Amino acid sequence: MVWGVPLLVAFTGTGLLLSVRSGFFQITHVGTWMKTTLGSIFSKKSRESGKGSISQTQALSAALAACMGKGNIVGGAAAIIAAGGASAVFWMEISAIIGMMSACCENILGIKYRYRDENGEWMGGAFVYMERGLGFRQMAKIFCVLLVIASLGIGNMTQANAAALSLSGSFGLSPAITGLILAAGVFAITCGGLKRIASAAEKIIPAMTAIFILASFAVIIKNFRAVPSAFSLIISEAFSLRAAAGGAAGYGIKKALRYGVARGVFSNEAGLGSNAIIHAAAQTDSPAEQGCWGILEVFLDTVVMCTVTAITLLVSGAPTDGDGSLACAAAFGSVFGKAGSIFVCVSICIFAFATLIGWSYYGRRGLEYLLGAKSAKIYNIIYAAAVFVGCVADLELVWELSDLANALMAVPNLISLCLLSGEATKELKKTYHN
Repeated sequence: MVWGVPLLVAFTGTGLLLSVRSGFFQITHVGTWMKTTLGSIFSKKSRESGKGSISQTQALSAALAACMGKGNIVGGAAAIIAAGGASAVFWMEISAIIGMMSACCENILGIKYRYRDENGEWMGGAFVYMERGLGFRQMAKIFCVLLVIASLGIGNMTQANAAALSLSGSFGLSPAITGLILAAGVFAITCGGLKRIASAAEKIIPAMTAIFILASFAVIIKNFRAVPSAFSLIISEAFSLRAAAGGAAGYGIKKALRYGVARGVFSNEAGLGSNAIIHAAAQTDSPAEQGCWGILEVFLDTVVMCTVTAITLLVSGAPTDGDGSLACAAAFGSVFGKAGSIFVCVSICIFAFATLIGWSYYGRRGLEYLLGAKSAKIYNIIYAAAVFVGCVADLELVWELSDLANALMAVPNLISLCLLSGEATKELKKTYHN
């Protein structure tokens, strides 16, 4: 009920409002934000960090780590196709393009209203601009409670469970063993704070993303004759007049649109207010510049990764009416044989681990906002314990509760984005003379 049409309309509507007020900056100034981000990714400036802050490239890697979980990279596109048809991929892309401005404005506001906490680290994100930008302190507290719940569920136990099931199915490894290894690794990294999290993410995400894309292109190149028909299927289903006429087929279009938009939101988290927490710690004096890094994040996460996965599945002829992981295994197995299944398993585990360490920072900052900096040590212990529980437990209830908390997080954040839309877009126009 919560993840139904009204909330998805709210996500899309907020993104459209911000797009209109910015003059569709993500489209009209694509060269600007590309130059600001990818164009400077090897520059000294984007790699500078200071006391209590991380570099812009580290912020990007850490934010991508938090959202590039099993459901995004390996299972996301497969789930779309299975649930909503190939046209859901098209609506996912539309959702992502609109969501780029939500991510952009979240980062702008996160930088604008951030402040140093008692440890000298930057405290920023949705709950900070709710309090300091709008004066809604109680709303900020509610957001943080939901954030902590979501961090232990959808950012922790569900990811750990995916890794444990994958390793058990592929190698027969006991979930308890997986749980101990994952919990120890997560605890070692999270105890080092944001700098250690960002450093680990910077090593994992670029390398694993490049490997995944190269492996996907190997499948696409082998089946290059099927590429035009795959794109044709996505577009034709999205705008099929026959399907839109009504009845069961019309319901199929509606279902595809809903799943496409939902998966776009799920994959990049634009509008949830979570990624701005990490971006607020970036070394920068320009809110608008950090906003551009938010646009790039959505572009890489959804427009690139999810699309590549979807096309890989479609051209390979893998079955898309079942589990997304099995579909991906079949797709890569068509080129790499048994090694394809192993690659999918390893991908699930590595991206799940990246999500675990990324989301740990979100939940920790939420709890610190509520209870103070001393709560960080307790949170790190609880978070590591939750990783082990996630590996060995039946998580049906956890999925429901964390999914609910994740959705409810969006409500105060979307309200805040709408109310502060003028400030955010004004900052963008002032910097880039839009």
